[in-house]
Amino acid sequence: MTNLSALDHQPKIVLIGLGVVGAALADELTARGMTEVTVFDSGPLWETGGSSSHAPGFVFQTNPSRVMSELAQRTLNKLDGQSVDGQWLSKRVGGLEIATTEARLHDLKRRHGLASAWGVPSELISAEEAAKLWPGLDPDTILGAFHTPTDAVVKSVPTVRWQAERAQSRGVRLVPLTKVVAVESEAGKVTGVRVQAVGSEQPAEFVAADIVVSCAGLWGPGMAREMLGFEIPMLPIEHCFGYSKAVPSLAGQNIATDELRYPMLRHQDFSLYLREYVDRIGIGAYHHRPIGVRPEQIASAEDYQRTGIHPAVHPLTWDDFAPTWAEARRIVPELGEVEFDSGFNGIFSFTPDGGPLLGPVPGTDGLWMAQAVWVTQSAGVGQVVADWIVHDNPGIDTHELDLSRFDPAVVSRRFAIERGEEAYDEVYDIIHPARPTLKLRGQRRSPFYMRQVELGAHFGVANGWERPMWFEANADLPAVAQAPDREPWAAVEWSPIAAAEARATRESVALYDMTPLARLEVEGPGATEFLQAQTTNHIAKSVGAVTYALLLDESGGILSDVTVTRLAEEHYMIGINGNCDTVLLQSRLPKDSPIRVRDITSGTCGLGLWGPNARTLLQRLTEDDISHAGLKYFRSARIEVAGIPVLALRVSYVGELGWELYTTADHGLFLWDEIWQAGRDLGLVAAGRRAFNSLRLEKGYRSFGHDMTRENTPEEAGLGFAVRTDKGDFVGMQALAERPVRSKLSCLVLDDPTKIVLGSEPVYADADSGPVGYVTSADQGYTIGETIAYAWLPAELAEVGGKFSIEYFGERLPATVRSEPLFDPGMERIRR
Repeated sequence: MTNLSALDHQPKIVLIGLGVVGAALADELTARGMTEVTVFDSGPLWETGGSSSHAPGFVFQTNPSRVMSELAQRTLNKLDGQSVDGQWLSKRVGGLEIATTEARLHDLKRRHGLASAWGVPSELISAEEAAKLWPGLDPDTILGAFHTPTDAVVKSVPTVRWQAERAQSRGVRLVPLTKVVAVESEAGKVTGVRVQAVGSEQPAEFVAADIVVSCAGLWGPGMAREMLGFEIPMLPIEHCFGYSKAVPSLAGQNIATDELRYPMLRHQDFSLYLREYVDRIGIGAYHHRPIGVRPEQIASAEDYQRTGIHPAVHPLTWDDFAPTWAEARRIVPELGEVEFDSGFNGIFSFTPDGGPLLGPVPGTDGLWMAQAVWVTQSAGVGQVVADWIVHDNPGIDTHELDLSRFDPAVVSRRFAIERGEEAYDEVYDIIHPARPTLKLRGQRRSPFYMRQVELGAHFGVANGWERPMWFEANADLPAVAQAPDREPWAAVEWSPIAAAEARATRESVALYDMTPLARLEVEGPGATEFLQAQTTNHIAKSVGAVTYALLLDESGGILSDVTVTRLAEEHYMIGINGNCDTVLLQSRLPKDSPIRVRDITSGTCGLGLWGPNARTLLQRLTEDDISHAGLKYFRSARIEVAGIPVLALRVSYVGELGWELYTTADHGLFLWDEIWQAGRDLGLVAAGRRAFNSLRLEKGYRSFGHDMTRENTPEEAGLGFAVRTDKGDFVGMQALAERPVRSKLSCLVLDDPTKIVLGSEPVYADADSGPVGYVTSADQGYTIGETIAYAWLPAELAEVGGKFSIEYFGERLPATVRSEPLFDPGMERIRR
């Protein structure tokens, strides 16, 4: 990544696109002292032709993602009170989500909990109260509502202008009607762009740049494919939107001031929304088929300039919109008194998980993206990307924002299309956080897949890998009947079989598929020195050592946790959390380094063999010394198992005696079969991720992305033991000494073990004040009879024995901070 402080000149930065993202980023970069910034857009100022030109401007702050919620809050905080030529930019009219089904009414309680956890004011209200907030809404058609009074409408085009003009006043050069036709690079580093005036036949002009950021919006996928040579997982989709004729309740509305009186209304049971437009009602429809748009279906800049054909606006497809118009007239009867006026299909972008695509592009230093960003998060994204570029610190958790989060092994045109269409379909659906995607299933299967199917595996998916959650073959285990009951929401994508599999792991032995957990090979002269400088722990131990360590950013925030196995003097295997870790380590390699960082996941496979009978079982299949003395805890060895060469790691994420066993993919099925046959009389079972997660919480093991992110330090996350400041300097070490401990990841146990929470719930210290924290990971601890909830709490409150309550669907559940780990604190079971 380009180190701006190392440049001997003010860095030259080129932004491609002047929509709400490009304008926000230009404004924020100049606010941070960047003066050599140029923005090119193929459209005119200020309505450039992208999605910003037609966006309805809803900014709803409540989101299952804490980070997406914060970006929306940042956006509104920046725009509050601002105006252009007397036009307000944002107006906090509030948001109103109505329920017409019992399922939605129940889910609104969860939405209220999310809002509370993320600091968004909200309330659950009756149908009658909702009708008062939106006059004309028929209270007899709804059961209740969720009100967020600080949500807002944002005028996107004036917002573009306001931010761009602020940037311009600080020296930014805005170049409209000019398209970027190429991004130039040399030796893996951006050197500039080639630009051409729209409609011109003159040769493209070269413009030098140290940093180039694509904020091209709906043109992004085509630009990435044609100019940069890779796919981005993003799909522009048409969205039906229409206007009514003037309605009686809005008659006389002041067109000049365009005042709004009603909150934004979402009727999610029918996937529609409504907002007032002066004296009309605007209606948006998600209740139609996804209409994906290929790059060649988007009008060119030349067409826009010559004919006025708006690239982001297609004709309304009435058959798609008609059911929404009828439903809007049902819940707002006065719409039945007026005719439909006009409408269009507006194009905007969807990604497989609904998050934006931000950050540096792997393999090309100085090339960045800020794609798939809606008005809702736009100004917040501008702040984050500017901090990321200028300070190498985005100041916010980025693991669900980083464009590198998607594994290159699954990204393709089909992936972008099918998963993008799924994301559109589900915008207003009630989606359980544990529910897996239904698209492109079976893309990646471990060698054990056919055996897992035979055992009745219920599969989830991770990075394209089919991953067993539990096995129906274990339904007859006695412990199934002893499993705790769950209420319907907690029972989604769950089975009491998971409890039996967890108990079998503790009492006998279980086999877990570890193949989907990504692995890197780091090899070459200097590999040890390099990894010492990148990780927090001391990894330069004897060959065979396994070390748990963290990857930090320069500010001391946690970017990942890894397991480093030393295979030879300059040869390591690293268990990582995903593609972002691969990209991070590759980006930190010295120039012309002989060190190779390679993802080996697809060519290998892994099994976790854990439980008190694990050694007895494994000893039947190997002549190598796997005694406690022969292969100690956190050591590895190359052994033969049933004649198969295996790398055995004496580690355990479930807190039991056992090993992770890795071999090449071609040996995997044979290895499974031999272990399976050798262990049947020892009570061996196949176990899934539901049991795995419960066991790791009993043991207090953290999960990156859930329990800790780059916003947290090791000490705050309870991982100070993985930091060795006496080993020499490493990334982030100096910052750790200066960062205070403001919060603590704490182990809460519900006072009532029959209750459960699932994560993202607000935590309260008393009944009369607001939330003091939120839950990260939670589950029932099946073998200890407790319900566990890890949560971030203020450091001064995170004392063992502290009393709190966790809100779950409107119910306050008492909980107590406990010392950890809850299970086997003396580590006796692992080290035997």
